[in-house]
Amino acid sequence: MNTSKLDRYTLKQYTRLIISFFVVLLVLTTYQYTTLYFKGVVDIIFGSSFFNAAVHQIGYASLIGVILAFPFNFWENLRPRYGFNLVFVVLILLLIIEAMLISYYCTALVPLGSDLLGYSFSDIKMTIANSGGMSISLFVGVVVIVGMFFGLYKVTSKYYHFISKMYPFTIILFSLFIMTLFMEGKPINQNKTQYLALNLYDTSTEDTSYKADVEYPLIKSQQIENVLGEYFELKEEKPNIVFVMVEGLGRDFVGEGAEYGGFTPFLDDLSTKSLYWENCLSNTGRTFGVLPSLMGSLPFGKSGFMELEKYPNKLTLYSILKNNGYHTSFLQGTNSSFDNVDRFLLSENVDYVLDKSGFGNQYTLQEEDAAGSTWGYPDKELFKKSMSIPRDANQPRMEVYMTISTHEPFLPPRQDYFENEVEKILAKGKHQGKIKKVIEKNDNVFATLLYTDDALKYLFEEYKRQPNYDNTIFVVTGDHRLIPIPQRNNLSRFHVPLMIYSPMLKKTRKMSALNSHFDVTPTLLALLEGKYELKTPKKVAWMGSALDMNEGYRSIKDIPLMRNKNELKEFVDGEKLFSDGSVYDIDENMDLGTSFGGSKGESKLKNFKAMNAYVTTNDKIIPKDMAVFAVKEEKFTDSEIIWLNSVYDGQDSDRGYFIARDFAFDKEFDKALLLCRYILSMAPSHIDTKILTGRVNVWQGNYKTSIGILQECIKMNPNYIDSYAALFDVYFWSDRHLEALELVDLAQQNSSSVNEISDKIARAKRQARKNGVSLTKKVPKEQTKETAELVFEE
Repeated sequence: MNTSKLDRYTLKQYTRLIISFFVVLLVLTTYQYTTLYFKGVVDIIFGSSFFNAAVHQIGYASLIGVILAFPFNFWENLRPRYGFNLVFVVLILLLIIEAMLISYYCTALVPLGSDLLGYSFSDIKMTIANSGGMSISLFVGVVVIVGMFFGLYKVTSKYYHFISKMYPFTIILFSLFIMTLFMEGKPINQNKTQYLALNLYDTSTEDTSYKADVEYPLIKSQQIENVLGEYFELKEEKPNIVFVMVEGLGRDFVGEGAEYGGFTPFLDDLSTKSLYWENCLSNTGRTFGVLPSLMGSLPFGKSGFMELEKYPNKLTLYSILKNNGYHTSFLQGTNSSFDNVDRFLLSENVDYVLDKSGFGNQYTLQEEDAAGSTWGYPDKELFKKSMSIPRDANQPRMEVYMTISTHEPFLPPRQDYFENEVEKILAKGKHQGKIKKVIEKNDNVFATLLYTDDALKYLFEEYKRQPNYDNTIFVVTGDHRLIPIPQRNNLSRFHVPLMIYSPMLKKTRKMSALNSHFDVTPTLLALLEGKYELKTPKKVAWMGSALDMNEGYRSIKDIPLMRNKNELKEFVDGEKLFSDGSVYDIDENMDLGTSFGGSKGESKLKNFKAMNAYVTTNDKIIPKDMAVFAVKEEKFTDSEIIWLNSVYDGQDSDRGYFIARDFAFDKEFDKALLLCRYILSMAPSHIDTKILTGRVNVWQGNYKTSIGILQECIKMNPNYIDSYAALFDVYFWSDRHLEALELVDLAQQNSSSVNEISDKIARAKRQARKNGVSLTKKVPKEQTKETAELVFEE
């Protein structure tokens, strides 16, 4: 077919597309600096940084222009207008991606990099939903970008005669790109899409080969010094240990000299009554790493320890204390499946896990954001629920809390009240200049800090009423520093307070020496071993050592720091910080200055990355015989794995559940149970899959097993109505009318959705009357015990 050359688009139209692309990038850059200005992060919109950003956007647009020129010409020569349409769509997609990455940067104040690879699709969905969500503004933004791009393309037709006199356009573009390579770029003024692409490339091509001198390079035989012993008057019975990991609690908000002080009065007071380390570092810049670092002094793996596909054998405070008679628990108000917390806790045989699913209808969820999403239960509700749980006075306990309120979208209960409190604090005049401006622009953040601090005060007051409070050790720290508040330097996001408080403390002390979360578990175990006969390994593989008790500032430790998942770019080498290719001196105020001396930080970081990859991917942290709880694996045959991989990619548990449900509906029960077992091996808290397992068992006639599974589901999530619905069916089919009546009371007490199963409740009561069962009759104790002790077998 013959086509006229007039139907084809030429370099003239292509040039207009690239110019329009650059102008929209410039508008997005203006949006970024304007947003940061009104948040109090930058002092000026159109300054030198903006100019640098504009130059980098020129370079990015030039690079894209060079790359797309070839497919444009190829497709235009092959089929008229195909090349133009292809480039138009690609440029629109790139602009939308850049807009989303800039929005993320304006919220998190760090660009999205290779850490993107460390999150599952479900984690990303949850994070977006609970940090503002896919609101209407996103779709409006897309429409605006497309309209702006198309409008600019139309406008440029009037001015093309100026451009047509230039040298060949691709040569100009390439020259501009080469020029920007010599411009120094910081995250604020770099193109965010280019930054992400380069980070992903660097991470995927990084050499982490390791030549091991020994099989288990982390194992140490030397005993950790008991540095806490002189400060405690320990009792004869082993103490309770309570950890409180506070979301976003950076040192900049707590204690004497805090940059944004005054918004945590209870914690400020607690720091003066505790052993207080003002210069502690969280080993990761996000929540994903706090549990393994704080509880196990464990290495990171590639994307965080809890993201490892297969956990290596390990030692943690959880496993060691459980092996010494402790009751262990973990309590939080959000989903334990996020960041694979549930998998990690399961591997440690933790006795009790409370998460969002286990509260029941007596507690109030955090207010929904504009997109209708909520992380879960706010901090005070978490603490109230915790205080309602019975505690055995004769058994020592290890309880670990993770708070959530001080996280986007910062919607505390009684928000108006706490925002008024923020105004009162500002009115005292202690905050001036830029600090005051930041607080005013982020009053909801500081109101949430006040709320969480008040909730922590409630928690400590309530613990005084719990068994053996006088024999309890509290550890309070942050998982990382609040992200949305501007940071002074690359170390700020890791800088958190660490307090150890107890009624058994003989004296208090404030330490300024630099430590990290890696040091907490070894130090606490040394304290306990100094007093009690504990069953502990003779050799350990801690990343840390004893906490440095020096009152004055000093930094004598080597501390790797993982900024985000997949971003291991910082390393503390004594008094120096290696960060992103630069070396800084760390002073007593945790400020960074240009270093003129040498540092081994870069080589130490490289060596650590290699060792980190070796021990986590080859199960070389400790030998199996040293582990308290050896790694448990679900066993699947090779043929089962092939079949499982053919029906489910292992990424989205919800999708896997629906596939398993379809098999069950088709009466292919063995396939359904196999897929359920596979899903639960990766996401043990996926309750719909557990319920399906219970249903399939009863369809196969395994009543006892089914009842045990469904009772475990109710215990795990007392508010979830599907568990009750399934168990009512099992009781009906197995003529257990007395148990069905007991279940009516339980469902009405715990579930806010009980009206959804009113037909099953009516049936249970009808069958009870028909069979002469009294509503006041109780289930025999031995029968209740028998069903309660059923375990999850499938």
